[in-house]
Amino acid sequence: MKLPELSQFQTTSMTKQNGRDKSSSLLSDGFLFVGGAMVALLFVWALGSFISPSPDPNHSFSTGVTESKPRVASENVNVSPPKYAVDAHGSNLHYDPPERTFYDPPERTFYDDPKLSYTIGEPIRNWDEKRKEWLKHHQSFAAGADERVLMVSGSQPSPCRNPIGDNLLLRFFKNKVDYCRIHGYDIFYNNVLLQPKMFSYWAKIPVVRAAMVAHPEAEWIWWVDSDAAFTDMDFKLPLDRYRNHNLVVHGWSHLIYDKKSWTSINAGVLLIRNCQWSLDFMEVWASMGPQTPKYDRWGKILRSTLNDKMFPESDDQSGLVYLLLKERDKWGDKVYLEGEYYFEGYWLEIVGTLENITDKYATIEKGVRRLRRRHAEKVSESYGAQWEEYLKDAGNGKGSWRRPFITHFTGCQPCSGDHNQMYSGHSCWEAMKMALNFADNQVLRNYGFMHQGLLDSSSVSPLPFDFPA
Repeated sequence: MKLPELSQFQTTSMTKQNGRDKSSSLLSDGFLFVGGAMVALLFVWALGSFISPSPDPNHSFSTGVTESKPRVASENVNVSPPKYAVDAHGSNLHYDPPERTFYDPPERTFYDDPKLSYTIGEPIRNWDEKRKEWLKHHQSFAAGADERVLMVSGSQPSPCRNPIGDNLLLRFFKNKVDYCRIHGYDIFYNNVLLQPKMFSYWAKIPVVRAAMVAHPEAEWIWWVDSDAAFTDMDFKLPLDRYRNHNLVVHGWSHLIYDKKSWTSINAGVLLIRNCQWSLDFMEVWASMGPQTPKYDRWGKILRSTLNDKMFPESDDQSGLVYLLLKERDKWGDKVYLEGEYYFEGYWLEIVGTLENITDKYATIEKGVRRLRRRHAEKVSESYGAQWEEYLKDAGNGKGSWRRPFITHFTGCQPCSGDHNQMYSGHSCWEAMKMALNFADNQVLRNYGFMHQGLLDSSSVSPLPFDFPA
């Protein structure tokens, strides 16, 4: 979208009087007198204007979508309009409605409301209308707003206990940044508890809530756990599939409603629409959290309701399953249970397939030159889309030879090292390296390099032209 052109005040130069009649000295003296009087008058007028500034003739009192034009400091100087910063989609990163002054009427947004809160427990009303109004004031963000995504992730503020934990978290974060850069998404990484009593699994809800308020231009907030890695850099969220829903989680309906299983969904990766429904839902969901006096009671309720829940604490995933079970009529129609692809996939069933997937993709590329053509990273999406024609028979999920979208290292605990005892810490760390290098190869290829092996995080090799032919 083109930004509104910034107009400049145009000035007229003083014309010079030529051909003065030298024979009339009286007429000449008259002109000098009149000229001096005019200079004095202009000086008085300018002084008065400085003391009592008049309203800007270009200021609009409307609260519509037209953005105010910048004021130029001097009409006698040819000032070029500033080159305002824009994002990858051409949205104006500079403009915001002016602040209230004693002579300017305000162009108010919800941010000017002193009662606005970013925190759970202080509900926001009429959020959909507030977002629409904000977009009216920031029309450069209106184009493409329905598909704008903000990714959110986070980890603890203190150093990891696991000796390699900080390095692993850094690599997981890099992986998310790579994915967002390729697809033009913004990302917010948080490493503080926004509400200290909402710790552990509950910590993401305050972050998502605050992100909605901080980013009214984003239609979707996409929470991705710190221990989840994108292992298909080409795949893009099928947002059109979710157009009638407000919350997307990886899950299976029969496990929720027939088995009443705690593992019927995974709340570590979720896509939630930035809307009033979501704010209301999160308030109810968070009411089971540790910041409430009913936290212990909710632990007992959730454990008695869900057949396979072994630990006594109330957790976010059990709470989500409970709401779908007990309040299905209120929330269920707007929740999409995504089970057709690896919206997030369990690492134990994925990592062992990565070598075979690499070989399968290379075989296809050898026979299709346009898939292996070198290109700039900025146009990677178009090349990723070309792969779909050749992945029709790959399947999705378990047993597929298609790249898994997100590989989630549930139970590995890379930062604390307190991994699930059903597998060794070494198997977790090795699997993480393989998945991260598998993803990194897809990124590095656009820079002319690849890792020498999936377990080799340090060494890379330059790629020959027309690789892998």
